[in-house]
Amino acid sequence: MTAGTDAETPRAPLALELLVHGVGGTTPERMLGDPRTVCLAGDDTAGVHRRACDADAEQHPERHHEAPVPEAYCWSNLTSGNGSRALWLLLLPFMIANLAHWMRPPSHRQRSARGYGAAVRLLALTLTVLLVAAACEVALDLVGWQCAGSARCVRGSSWLGFAAAGRGGWWSEPGRRLALAALVPAALTALLWWLSHRTWSAYESQRPAPGAAAAPGTPALAMPGFWYGRRSVARLRSAHTAAALLTVAAAVTVPALRHDRGGARLPLQVLGWTLAALIAALAAAAVTVTCRAARSEAGLDDATDHGTSRALLAGALAALAAAALYAGWHRPAWASTGRLPAAQAVTALTVLQGALIAALAVLAALLHHSPPHDPEDGSPGAAAPSAVAGPPSQADGVGVGSGAEPSAVAGSSPQAVPLRGLGGPAVGLLGCGLGGVLTGGVAQRAADWLDRGRTPGEAGSPLAGPPAVLTWEASVIPVVLGLLAVTAAAVVWRLRRRERALRGEVEAAYSDEQHRPARTRQIAGAVARAGLTDSAPLLVAVVCAAAFVLGAAAVTGALTGGGTPGERAAGAPAVVAAGAGAAQAMGSWLVGAGVVALVALGRRAYRDPAARRTVGILWDVGTFWPRAAHPFAPPCYAERAVPDLSWRMESWTARTGGRIILSGHSQGSVLSAAAVWQLDPETRGRVALLTYGCPLTRLYGRWFPAYFGQRSLHGLHRDMHAWRNLWRRTDPIGGPVGIPGPGEPVDRGPLLDPVAYGRSARHPLPEPVRGHSGFQADPAFARERAALLAQVVQEGLRGSGKALPAQGSSGRSSG
Repeated sequence: MTAGTDAETPRAPLALELLVHGVGGTTPERMLGDPRTVCLAGDDTAGVHRRACDADAEQHPERHHEAPVPEAYCWSNLTSGNGSRALWLLLLPFMIANLAHWMRPPSHRQRSARGYGAAVRLLALTLTVLLVAAACEVALDLVGWQCAGSARCVRGSSWLGFAAAGRGGWWSEPGRRLALAALVPAALTALLWWLSHRTWSAYESQRPAPGAAAAPGTPALAMPGFWYGRRSVARLRSAHTAAALLTVAAAVTVPALRHDRGGARLPLQVLGWTLAALIAALAAAAVTVTCRAARSEAGLDDATDHGTSRALLAGALAALAAAALYAGWHRPAWASTGRLPAAQAVTALTVLQGALIAALAVLAALLHHSPPHDPEDGSPGAAAPSAVAGPPSQADGVGVGSGAEPSAVAGSSPQAVPLRGLGGPAVGLLGCGLGGVLTGGVAQRAADWLDRGRTPGEAGSPLAGPPAVLTWEASVIPVVLGLLAVTAAAVVWRLRRRERALRGEVEAAYSDEQHRPARTRQIAGAVARAGLTDSAPLLVAVVCAAAFVLGAAAVTGALTGGGTPGERAAGAPAVVAAGAGAAQAMGSWLVGAGVVALVALGRRAYRDPAARRTVGILWDVGTFWPRAAHPFAPPCYAERAVPDLSWRMESWTARTGGRIILSGHSQGSVLSAAAVWQLDPETRGRVALLTYGCPLTRLYGRWFPAYFGQRSLHGLHRDMHAWRNLWRRTDPIGGPVGIPGPGEPVDRGPLLDPVAYGRSARHPLPEPVRGHSGFQADPAFARERAALLAQVVQEGLRGSGKALPAQGSSGRSSG
């Protein structure tokens, strides 16, 4: 007996399948399988689309009882666009530093957690200072001080002739040249401020759906202010902008002050020391604001700090203007020789970054060894389950092996968190190293360009070159790359062994087929390559350990005696001297080539969909998180996407009383889970979650355990009642969720991939190994979606107190 023939049996409510795509993006037409679509809400950046024939589904629910109404949320333009957005890759160190904030281990030690956040924000502040210091090194030191002060360098640079020291013009004095060159780093600072303010207006200032106040113990992702970083980003932007302007002011003031100490008039010396004290005081204020700019997530924090922010920015601008006037004072006996004092500043900044990373490591270790204790919610101290796949009757097939890879069962247990909880400090170190490579590469390429082919610092060159510490750091890059190559070779060798070991499992999974070695190798290789994702902690550990040790050696070499590696090894044996010279030359070339390669890769990623899929997962993971540490990082697209989804689900269910299957693939599954966390309990009871190619545990649970650990995911499953996750062992990104505890398991898999080994009457053409894509073409997808919809509809009817129809009587098919 169906709902349409018995008036006493309630008709099932209208159902909606809200599709959320993953990395790489797609079009609404492809997601919905129809060339005619309409945009119901949103804009060209992100919007909700339907097929044209389903646009009025709410007015005619009787037409949509056979299957849920498909609806697509497209958000790809939040992270991609024209080729010019590839320049965001130059802000990659800022994005990496921001990631370190979110990678802290879960713990009940609130004081240590606050200290960890403050240390990450200070580390991010040093990256801003490093970037601006690099611009000062090029504009003020190499161009304004060294090249303009050398007749040989200016001779071939007509554009610099007006400021040549030997010309005797108004701009020929060193202080005035420095004041003019300061326009370059000041303009860079203004550009960073403008980009951050523009994206802040488009992302952080978008209010999420109103929710209840956070109760004690509420997961962070369920807090109403988690995706609303308006105040914190504004405060950080003011502090970083002020610190950048003060860096420029110090670069202009210190050379003039050093000259005045040699016998200038007393009033000029007093003015210089007063200005230096003002810069130091404002810098201390910027550091204080940075330390206190923690996020407020328990509610929508609309408070503003316009007074403090404006005062800090006004003070920094005034200090920069005063520094330009002070340096431009007439000093007839002043001549520019050697390098500016920026060399010592860059070295001190590098040492400070190392100290902050060491402090982060100590705090992360303390947090890691004091996890929260909650056995009922799958505490981090509890043992992880040995298997996460459901019973064979619940999966589409046994897959290649019936169990999950041990390394894929990740959560927030101490054994599953990579690098023993030191992932945040390691990523912070990578951000500092990448920042050093970019800044050093720009400085050395600029020096080579100004010197027209000669090597700065050597005999016959008019330039002393960039600070020696940058040359030392560049010289260790070939060694780090060599260690990384050895590690990669070991991983590849292990991959080959793993592929050979898997061939037997592949043939056992397709026992009824006639086996061919080439096909078996293809499937086994896909499974083995998918496991390479779990080797990332090893590669990160090798790179970070080598970078920290060799970077400390480079700073020590720059501090003890000065000079470049080639100069220091001049009196050593021929082999040592040749090796030092080769490392210095190769490192200088590599840092310059790295900058060019990064920009070229970014432009290709935004123009070529295949290249975007290759680098998209790393970029989309990095920009998923709010800008909690660095305001100049690329904007967080989830601060637009998550409120979009939560607003859509809450408004639609309140208006129609219907049910929703939230269907997320890859990164879309992460956005879907984050949106479900933001729903009120009533709406959450009307939503079922279907994820596939899901990196929630494999990537996010391992690297961000405080937010996506097993304890948090278990709580989400308990609150929603209906969740299915499809996974394959050939998928290099997704995997099982692995939620422990009683109740119906979330995971369905591993799914058989490929669905057929060879040709047959049912599969006349060769079936591809789909890996991370094509889940909707799998027969298990339709079955699980239909079962999930039936479950959420039954829950809704049971909650309303109405009579329940017989199992399967809703008339829905798999679509």
